Amino acid sequence: MVSASVPEPALQAAQPGHPMQPVVFVVDDDDHMRAAVRRVLTNADFAIEAYASGAEFLANAHLPRPGCLILDFKMPGMNGLEVQAALKERGVELPIIFLTGSSDVPIAVTAMREGAIDFLEKPFDNAALLERVHAAIERNLRWWRDHGEREALSLRLASLTARERSVFDLVVEGNTNKEIARKLGASYRTIEIHRRRVMEKMGAQTLAQLVRMRPQAKTG
Repeated sequence: MVSASVPEPALQAAQPGHPMQPVVFVVDDDDHMRAAVRRVLTNADFAIEAYASGAEFLANAHLPRPGCLILDFKMPGMNGLEVQAALKERGVELPIIFLTGSSDVPIAVTAMREGAIDFLEKPFDNAALLERVHAAIERNLRWWRDHGEREALSLRLASLTARERSVFDLVVEGNTNKEIARKLGASYRTIEIHRRRVMEKMGAQTLAQLVRMRPQAKTG
């Protein structure tokens, strides 16, 4: 289990044995480096999956799932940047920490522009590695929590009828029932019924809760 604190909504998924337990993926063709990283992370009670090449990782790792990726830059076959690009193309949300040599820092900057969150120079400091992994996993767990909330909202929105969605849009824009009835050519009583159903289907107890769903509904 990850020993750093994680956001409360994500705690259940962080428990050992849970199918969504965070995993640290380690990809490095250097056997000694791979073993060193595994040893440090295993001693800190992280779940680890290690691979000797980018191709092996992409072919065998179970993705997407919460966690982070420790990725070497210079490997035969696919290099680190190519692995990063492949993950991006697949739409995999996995924070990447690159392992670099001192001469690779300019490449690391390029990788971070493409979405990597950090890099460590070899030989790495154990404490620095653990600090970065903790931060990466907390960040990814927050993403999974938010992603889950967006998915749930999308399902609730999809459950609305076309008329209920119109009422939802007009309610969160600040219209009263009387104004909505006039705009939709319906009776006040009918709009009351639709509004009540919208509140129930969206899981909103108050108008304020419903209004807070509006930004996500626009992109959902």
